[in-house]
Amino acid sequence: MSRSERLLTLLQLLRGHRYAITGTALAQELGISLRTLYRDIATLQAQGAQIEGEAGIGYVLRPGFTLPPLMFSEEELDALVLGSRWVAEHADHILSAGARSALAKIEAVLPAEYRQQLQANTLLIGSYRTSQSTDETLLRGAIRQQRKVTLSYRDLKEARSERTVWPFALGYFDKVRVLMAWCELRQDFRHFRVDRIDHLQLEESPYPRSPALLLKEWRASQQIPQPGFIADRN
Repeated sequence: MSRSERLLTLLQLLRGHRYAITGTALAQELGISLRTLYRDIATLQAQGAQIEGEAGIGYVLRPGFTLPPLMFSEEELDALVLGSRWVAEHADHILSAGARSALAKIEAVLPAEYRQQLQANTLLIGSYRTSQSTDETLLRGAIRQQRKVTLSYRDLKEARSERTVWPFALGYFDKVRVLMAWCELRQDFRHFRVDRIDHLQLEESPYPRSPALLLKEWRASQQIPQPGFIADRN
């Protein structure tokens, strides 16, 4: 790869790691010598990238550095288009508009040949929208704000109950949305189909644990592996 491509790849590797990664590991990922890596890091630092660390300890990229427009492979463009189109067709109107806006912003910064490839993408999503009346934007807001929610809920046997829950995640499936939450009544994690929520009220009181911590505990309770960073999985 060219040096400019290598510098962008190095930035991507650093962005994919929350903690310091050694120079040796970075050099191996890029297929270059340690000496070349040190020069590349010095070049990025001179251009304003807040890369902290030193040889023998490791390097980390601090937030706030804006990357220049990136080039995408065909598979990366397909993934972006397919994911955005799925959200645009299957999510509520707020997320749908957000997906279309995000895709338009990506298209605006692509070079002409990549923009043409994006516009000609042939991966299509079948149109389907749920008939649920519950506003998912309230649930997403409750998760972001770490607020309790009181639900009027009907289970699959049509039994009704009222629960005060700590919402921390929403699962998006083809035909249903599922709210993952800690239930104060059951003192345990519970799953609620959003289309079976007859009424919800956002409470003023916050819940005491962060959504990220609850999600981690829920994954452990369900024996679901914790996800790694994208850069670590590829």
